[in-house]
Amino acid sequence: MTGAIEAAVADLAAWLTGAAGDPVPVGPPRDDPADGLTVWPLELRPARQTVGSGGAREPYRFVVRLLVSGAGPAALPALDRVLAAAATAGTPEVVLTAGDPALWRAFGVAPRPALLVDVPAQIVRPRPPAPPVRHPLRLRQLDMLTLDGRVVGPERQPLAAMRVEVVGTPYATQTDHAGRFRLVGVPHDPDAPGRPVRVRLIGRGRTLTADLDPGDPDLVIVCAPD
Repeated sequence: MTGAIEAAVADLAAWLTGAAGDPVPVGPPRDDPADGLTVWPLELRPARQTVGSGGAREPYRFVVRLLVSGAGPAALPALDRVLAAAATAGTPEVVLTAGDPALWRAFGVAPRPALLVDVPAQIVRPRPPAPPVRHPLRLRQLDMLTLDGRVVGPERQPLAAMRVEVVGTPYATQTDHAGRFRLVGVPHDPDAPGRPVRVRLIGRGRTLTADLDPGDPDLVIVCAPD
């Protein structure tokens, strides 16, 4: 299976061959009588990563920087054609900073005109396999409850402006001046009519939870002191 780096190098070599009009082999810069261009990967550079929606894992993105250089009299016309093709099409991204003498000393060749080309690459991250479905699909409609209640202190005095929210849901409200609250449209499992509804109370510098009986027509939550 072809990897991301190998594919990026092969794609650029194929594009260079079309732009230059002659085969462009993959190999390091050389000093020999053969005319023409070569392409060689120099480094991997980071690219900006993205985050997808819906929990899907985005590919890991990076850039392969390649050195395009030539030997012999035919190298300059070939580089001209490659640069003109890239400038006309707008891709691939060409960087004209390949004249560092240390680079050529590292390859053991004489300095020569060359191009750096950045090719984007990515590694697709496989999605984890979905767990097997072991039971038939069952559709059911949830009941929508209306919860009416009061929030009071230890002496049964009403507590106003207390936030009352159903834990794990967006349903929330505040108590009025009499400590009363109403939560409308709270989903509830009809197969478990007696299952309590857990709410969270926030206010007066405190946060506490309470389990409410959905069948009680007048719920009273007592906020006792610590």
